[in-house]
Amino acid sequence: MANLRAGLIGLGMMGRHHARVLKEIDGVDLVAVADSFGDPHGVAGGVPLLSSVEELIAQGLDMAVVAVPTGLHEEVGLALAEAGVHTLVEKPIAASVPAGERLVEAFDAKGLVGAVGHIERFNPALQSLRARIEAGELGDVYQIATRRQGPFPARIADVGVVKDLGTHDIDLTAWLAQSPFATIYAQTTTRSGRPHEDMVVATGRLESGVITNHLVNWLSPMKERITIVTGEKGAFVADTVTADLTFFENGTVATQWESMAAFRGVSEGNVTRLAIAKPEPLRTEHEAFRDAILGIRNDVVTMREGLATLRVAEACLESAATGNTVELSA
Repeated sequence: MANLRAGLIGLGMMGRHHARVLKEIDGVDLVAVADSFGDPHGVAGGVPLLSSVEELIAQGLDMAVVAVPTGLHEEVGLALAEAGVHTLVEKPIAASVPAGERLVEAFDAKGLVGAVGHIERFNPALQSLRARIEAGELGDVYQIATRRQGPFPARIADVGVVKDLGTHDIDLTAWLAQSPFATIYAQTTTRSGRPHEDMVVATGRLESGVITNHLVNWLSPMKERITIVTGEKGAFVADTVTADLTFFENGTVATQWESMAAFRGVSEGNVTRLAIAKPEPLRTEHEAFRDAILGIRNDVVTMREGLATLRVAEACLESAATGNTVELSA
């Protein structure tokens, strides 16, 4: 069977990594790349360097990766859908919900694989965590809390921290719990002099009853990517920078300390740092996209899921603007 012919548009900070992985994975040939600003990181190598999506489509593609600025996702994605090209769009799916809806409709109408690059789903720590939750290792899940903090990335210019970083946490939370958001309340602030928010604190409730909390910003001097899932039997802590997963078990030893014994909660138990395989998340994401096109499996983040995440992100911004909790319809 011939390899899939792949194209990449957008050769910025994420595009350069997509180019590397597209050249590495089996069953895929990177046949051309495109960027109207050229190739600043020198990733084209021996493949044609083009300047537009139309030129890219003319190369006869089976699949494409879109890593252009968010505001261009709709225009580029619709052109690829019209040409019958299976497409992976970097997150968020689009700059607005109506634009995301148009992308979903276009790819559904053509029967194409349309995926969104919510790469955290493919982080080995979170993949192991979801499997362990499904296996009942945590019992009932009570709460999912995330912290995603770090310095401002110069690559982002057209969206704020909610749609850029916050969509990671919205997506992974609903995915881990296998339940959509029912409500969200958020507060934001803008401290960097840019037109978009650079810090958000959000709390929500999923339709399953799980409560959530998310702390996301571009204003922290340290980089932190933490997901904590607390449940009936303890808590899992996933660090997606290092792909480490740790289980904090509820205690089973009775305390002899009278003031502590009177507290009707849980006590500290064993702490286990779990040994897990750590493949590169971007490579795992690309392999899932390739296999979805080939009909082998279907664990990509679909455009419809990406749209649901964008709806929650826009609800965060609405909540921050109005001071009200926003209810999300199913």
